[in-house]
Amino acid sequence: ILFCATSLVPSPQLAEAAESWYLALLGFAEHFRTSSPPKIRLCVHCLQAVFPFKPPQRIEARTHLQLGSVLYHHTKNSEQARSHLEKAWLISQQIQQFEDVKFEAASLLSELYCQENSVDAAKPLLRKAIQISQQTPYWHCRLLFQLAQLHTLEKDLVSACDLLGVGAEYARVVGSEYTRALFLLSKGMLLLMERKLQEVHPLLTLCGQIVENWQGNPIQKESLRVFFLVLQVTHYLDAGQVKSVKPCLKQLQQCIQTISTLHDDEILPSNPADLFHWLPKEHMCVLVYLVTVMHSMQAGYLEKAQKYTDKALMQLEKLKMLDCSPILSSFQVILLEHIIMCRLVTGHKATALQEISQVCQLCQQSPRLFSNHAAQLHTLLGLYCVSVNCMDNAEAQFTTALRLTNHQELWAFIVTNLASVYIREGNRHQELYSLLERINPDHSFPVRRFLRETLKMSNAEDLNRLTACSLVLLGHIFYVLGNHRESNNMVVPAMQLASKIPDMSVQLWSSALLRDLNKACGNAMDAHEAAQMHQNFSQQLLQDHIEACSLPEHNLITWTDGPPPVQFQAQNGPNTSLASLL
Repeated sequence: ILFCATSLVPSPQLAEAAESWYLALLGFAEHFRTSSPPKIRLCVHCLQAVFPFKPPQRIEARTHLQLGSVLYHHTKNSEQARSHLEKAWLISQQIQQFEDVKFEAASLLSELYCQENSVDAAKPLLRKAIQISQQTPYWHCRLLFQLAQLHTLEKDLVSACDLLGVGAEYARVVGSEYTRALFLLSKGMLLLMERKLQEVHPLLTLCGQIVENWQGNPIQKESLRVFFLVLQVTHYLDAGQVKSVKPCLKQLQQCIQTISTLHDDEILPSNPADLFHWLPKEHMCVLVYLVTVMHSMQAGYLEKAQKYTDKALMQLEKLKMLDCSPILSSFQVILLEHIIMCRLVTGHKATALQEISQVCQLCQQSPRLFSNHAAQLHTLLGLYCVSVNCMDNAEAQFTTALRLTNHQELWAFIVTNLASVYIREGNRHQELYSLLERINPDHSFPVRRFLRETLKMSNAEDLNRLTACSLVLLGHIFYVLGNHRESNNMVVPAMQLASKIPDMSVQLWSSALLRDLNKACGNAMDAHEAAQMHQNFSQQLLQDHIEACSLPEHNLITWTDGPPPVQFQAQNGPNTSLASLL
């Protein structure tokens, strides 16, 4: 939830009681604060000049809040900011009907505590503020959101969900169906993160009904619909239901188009509990691009994924010139993570490596961002290492990623890729069997039957890359068994799908199989054509391999501990074997 910056201008009630000296100092302070560029030192001097006049408690508390806010937002003097905010919170609690100052001081002070890693000080402060704010709907809801967010950042999703449930019930009691929906949708998002799918389904159904029935500000209504549809789309994608999600995704894209045509309504809601919005519409637009990229990646439409990634990154660059919201950097990292995987699949390793370096640079700027994406970053480096045949480095990267994650799906993805490293190395049978035991303790399954099941599922949901990989692997198995006809029936559609994606590795594999198949069947012309295709793919991969390994960023493959390295030394040339690539 985003809020506007507080003006230094006093409320009408306070202004009436204030003396001219106070209004003059406040006027100067506001002038300096809003100057271009802001003159913060002069603003602070004007506010500090209030205290020698021994002002009444209301003015004293408000001035401490204003000083704390200015110092917190515009300087690095967190100690003084904290001192002023603590005084504002302490004094305001002794004054009747002074809610705005009291609860804004509590909110800002807890934010500052969190920034200083004093979470244990922030929690009781917020709990007390929530306890005494029940007669002030706006602040009660806002503080509940804030404490829920704090628990979420600490990965305590159970406590966060409980608070959001309390907020939803409170919003219902005070007659705010809009904010009730915000609380419920936020809870639904956390339940999805926890994979509590049995609780998610009824909650999303209820949210859908509330959103459709609520009649209010059109932008607020459409933003609720975007939130709801984003959850639905990500829920489908998490389950791999790429085909089933298409109607929801189309609704989401239409919804964001509708929002972009609406003008912001300056009329404030009559219910103070409705004074919230989820995201600015510019941020929502980037988010819709992001889920579209996620869908395109899963479906295997990699050119489409690249197109929407380019659009989203361009929009983000424009937004970041004016907006320093941390969520924009999160969007940027997630988009880059997707496009890096896209580059590796399409055979553009050098570009992928440079984009991995971009993610490192973004993570250097934010410890929290690095904490949230460290495992993904090492996983991407592991995938890059595999693509350039640096198997020892790949193993180190995947092992580091496993140490840094407790996310079930990411863990499974990393372990599966680590198993593929052991298979490619050829002499790691014990480690491989140990790893397979962790993935699936039951090894007594017929491989071909499971491959056919995979093919059936991937076909049903238009998972093109999974379909292509399953086809070429089945084709290879049939070729080894001497069933050339069945092998051909698998490899030809695999090649067609791989070209459509395009997936360079599957194209290379398929062309090699087609060459050998046609040679075995005595089709000399077709064998020559397939051999030529294989040679072309090999040359493309070789050139990209040499370029990638020559980049200074290639040294990232040795980084397995601590924050991302700042500088890179140039390589003399590629030092990896090309044999298994070709």
